[in-house]
Amino acid sequence: MTKTLSKHGNSLALVIDRPILDLLEIDESTPLVISTDGRSLIVSPQADPDRRAKFEQALESTNRRYGKALKRLAE
Repeated sequence: MTKTLSKHGNSLALVIDRPILDLLEIDESTPLVISTDGRSLIVSPQADPDRRAKFEQALESTNRRYGKALKRLAE
């Protein structure tokens, strides 16, 4: 997909199509992180710290409960 920038006041705007927004589950209230690798523009939803904390708690609980069995399975 090729896009062009649109004039928005003194700035330029990139319009993101609805199917892409739906796929990424983002809307106008989603904080976005914009970065670059020197050649490309990278736009991604900001990581949710609450979600990360819940994941780490679930991982810790799983390791406590099943850690020994998982280790034996890995051997």
